Amino acid sequence: MSDPRATAPQKPKVSRVEVYWHTVTYKTVAIYVILIVAIIGAASYLVFPETSASLVKRVTDSMNAHDKEVATINAKQARFVNLDGKVQIKKVNSVMWENADYTLTLDKGDLIQTGNEGVARIAFADGTTYTVKGDTLVTVEQNNVEQNQASTVAVHINSGEVDLATGAWEDPNSKAEVSFENAVASLRSNSRAAVTSDPNTKQQELTMSSGTAELRRGNEHLDIGQFERVTFPTGGAITKSQVLAPPELLAPLNLQPIIVADLKKDPVHFEWKPVTTAKLYEFQTSTTAMFNHVITSRKVATESVDVTGLEPGDYFWRVRAIDGDNKTSEFSDSFKITLVVQGKEQEMLLEVDSTELNGNVVEVIGKTEPGAALIINGEQVASIQSDGSFRHFLPPMLKGSHDIVITGQNRRGGTATKRVQVVIP
Repeated sequence: MSDPRATAPQKPKVSRVEVYWHTVTYKTVAIYVILIVAIIGAASYLVFPETSASLVKRVTDSMNAHDKEVATINAKQARFVNLDGKVQIKKVNSVMWENADYTLTLDKGDLIQTGNEGVARIAFADGTTYTVKGDTLVTVEQNNVEQNQASTVAVHINSGEVDLATGAWEDPNSKAEVSFENAVASLRSNSRAAVTSDPNTKQQELTMSSGTAELRRGNEHLDIGQFERVTFPTGGAITKSQVLAPPELLAPLNLQPIIVADLKKDPVHFEWKPVTTAKLYEFQTSTTAMFNHVITSRKVATESVDVTGLEPGDYFWRVRAIDGDNKTSEFSDSFKITLVVQGKEQEMLLEVDSTELNGNVVEVIGKTEPGAALIINGEQVASIQSDGSFRHFLPPMLKGSHDIVITGQNRRGGTATKRVQVVIP
């Protein structure tokens, strides 16, 4: 009889298996890749030096071309050039309101809203500016500005007040528009207007202070000339009337520095041309170009006024006329002056490093003192870096030679002026 344990199959003997691995980080892989590429590049340069140099040049040129393209795009975009008080913006692709700043560019569909004392001035690349007054809501509608083509810029006024001014356009088909609930006003070259829209009373109004405009509402077309006003309630008839012309300022001149021995005792003399039917004039000074902080306000029967007690610094002044029926004109263009106490004026740092052309738009690049204020061709430089460097785009210019005047004042009361000549080909 056989033993069952002898006939049972033997179990196979299992050998012990050990697995080892090594962890490699992404950083290590990246370093090895960079080293390999560097070794290959160095070997290629040693074997084919001319081909390698040509390839590097093409890559560098491509990057420079991209930088120039970005600069041109920035020059063509609408932007804020003055901000004061509460100003908010809601980008077309956003649901959130954010505080406006000078680094933002404006696109079609963007909403801009100002607070009670907020004011914003928007500059388009064709030279058109829209000044959005307090408690106003507007929408950017068009921003089509291309070189050697007719430009079209437009905003829609939902509520509030907006002043707009157009530049000198080379293409007569260019236009700057402001639209209302059921009407559109198109301003022509070198024109200025003030528009208002009240959603509560459904009343809209447009007043021309210079140039001409056209108002379109359905099948109605109406030309509006200088010192004319049109009023058009929603669903009501359009009414056109004459308005009082604003005074023309005489002295002090725009951007004029005034040096006096004692500002508290020595008066600053302001003077303007008379308006034929005016009985009174309202005179104002402010520390801001948009007059949302008025320092002096007087009504006088003469064409001049003397002011004492102003502190050293920058001031803006303007005047409007009032006739016998108590009707008022629009305010005149404002002039900026700089008051300096005699014996305390000092030189300030102001350097113009270069001027760059983007079509017919000039960019001024330079450096001044931190905290200084600059004005270039009557336009305030919006952004000066902490080290004093600045870059500023001027409105489009016509072909030919132009003088650019840069005026600055530092915190010590020192002033400086630089002149640069540019040629638009």
